[in-house]
Amino acid sequence: MARHVFLTGPPGVGKTTLIQKACEALQSSGVSVDGFYTQEVRQGTRRIGFDVVTLSGARGPLSRVGSQPPPGKSECRVGQYVVDLASFEQLALPVLRNACSTGGPGQRVCVIDEIGKMELFSQPFIQAVRQALSAPGTTVLGTIPTPKGKPLALVEEIRGRRDVAVFSVTKENRNSLLSDIVTCVQSSRT
Repeated sequence: MARHVFLTGPPGVGKTTLIQKACEALQSSGVSVDGFYTQEVRQGTRRIGFDVVTLSGARGPLSRVGSQPPPGKSECRVGQYVVDLASFEQLALPVLRNACSTGGPGQRVCVIDEIGKMELFSQPFIQAVRQALSAPGTTVLGTIPTPKGKPLALVEEIRGRRDVAVFSVTKENRNSLLSDIVTCVQSSRT
């Protein structure tokens, strides 16, 4: 039986939208949900980066096109994007720790959108994801990239876990997956 649910698929297929809709459905049925998602930042029609947005509404930069890292910090770059590791960790790590903390009755759902190249520059994030996956009473609802190029160790580790269900999102099935995802998360909590 799957305890954790991950979505995978090509960029722009609708994984984050599905995660947001699943969160709304879970919260409306009384499930405790916390975590974060990533959102494109556009200037006109041009994508200039990504922000981290917590489910409580806090927001900060994850990456920007061609921006320079803060003085004294090493550059973490994925293609044209420079990752703002300090901003990412400041927003994502407390949310992950809170979502996975014990205390209070019932199960919790921890949303992690996404576990990809940009986020994996952070060793504390990698540790926090592993803790979330092993925390009693916590179900992780997250997104991982489709395999291409050099495998990402943590992503492959997640794919290989017996307690993980992975849904492949396509343009053809994205509108019909929501109820399956919500049902899978809810059944993992019983």
